[in-house]
Amino acid sequence: MVSIGTPLSPHATRVVLLGGGELGKEVVIEFQRLGCEVVVVDRYPNSPAMQVAHRSHVCDMLDVRELRSVIESENPNYIVPEIEAIATDVLVEMSDEGFIIVPSATGVSLTMNRRGIRDLAARELQIPTSDYRFADNKVDFDQAVDEIGLPCIVKPVMSSSGKGQTMVSRREDADSAWEIAHTDTRGSAEAVIVEGFIDFDYEITLLTIKQSDRTTFCDPIGHRQSEGDYQESWQPQPMSPTALTRCQSYAKQISDRLGGRGLFGAEFFIKGDDVWFSEISPRPHDTGLVTLISQDLSEFHLHVRAILGLPIPRIRQLGPSASAVVLGRGNSNDIRYANLDRVLAETDTELRLFGKPRVSGKRRLGVVLARDSSIEDARRKASRAVAEIRLSDATDNPDHTVTEVQH
Repeated sequence: MVSIGTPLSPHATRVVLLGGGELGKEVVIEFQRLGCEVVVVDRYPNSPAMQVAHRSHVCDMLDVRELRSVIESENPNYIVPEIEAIATDVLVEMSDEGFIIVPSATGVSLTMNRRGIRDLAARELQIPTSDYRFADNKVDFDQAVDEIGLPCIVKPVMSSSGKGQTMVSRREDADSAWEIAHTDTRGSAEAVIVEGFIDFDYEITLLTIKQSDRTTFCDPIGHRQSEGDYQESWQPQPMSPTALTRCQSYAKQISDRLGGRGLFGAEFFIKGDDVWFSEISPRPHDTGLVTLISQDLSEFHLHVRAILGLPIPRIRQLGPSASAVVLGRGNSNDIRYANLDRVLAETDTELRLFGKPRVSGKRRLGVVLARDSSIEDARRKASRAVAEIRLSDATDNPDHTVTEVQH
């Protein structure tokens, strides 16, 4: 029998969320809808999830002592990592001490670093992946590029949302890719992975829900990336039954090995019936934002239900749907969003503005969601709505400007 205490009471069911971005914000809301007390920890104040949490802490989550001190001060029932840049050794230790890590300490430790998860999939489980090499220094990196060949992809071993990722098509571009992987990463810059390029037809995210007694899947999500970061996603992605079955089998094998309960976002490259595993995250996936309009139970709600041990009898699809990112470029600590009446003028269109406190360079600031009679129509509707948004600096400071990338 599952029971939940009252928030802010002595017997509250307390959740510490490590990472307070836009995905974490939706997770906080879903935990609170089920009566949990939620505390958000992030590296900067006023992050999106902090804005809706009961309490928050600003903390360097790569600092072992600082992270442990914050978690121990809250004494949570569940510790839920939502970003990669975390001192995972602390979580492994705290799991041994009796704390519940979501989905599991092993799962978090392996997936937060591309070395662990890629070796698990390719070597231990013998699941098809691209050819790859890891490099801890420049000499090994140059050798890895020569062995993999061109074109290849260079990524930091610990990062997310395409940070530090580069496609290398010419040998003379390899040095800059090495530098980018070390300077534009969200986590440790200790090593890089060099991956062979796969000539795929499309790529998908398969949301995989691990419950105590079974594994279930959402319909596959197709997505388009630019500069290593997702720009739009749609559900369901058409694919052959053979390819889908293979993706589900591989996702189950990997998530079974990682253990625990919760939602995993497994990424695959697809060409015909052939499938290659790319990555897996032990939490909701950014491309899964489309489930806020495509399903009766979003990926965030599914994650929370699975964590708390609550049943998921059925996931009902609501129709072809798409998401399109609101991507801001410029510099501002006071962003204004205008023309929103035009954004929501069409039926079956929704908007989520994340509430990020600043933009410096390029940053994802929101997402438009749309549903229509076909995937193509839903994508066009979402893109039209994004194109209506006007971004600016609210202070009218001539040194601060914000513009949006239009689809």
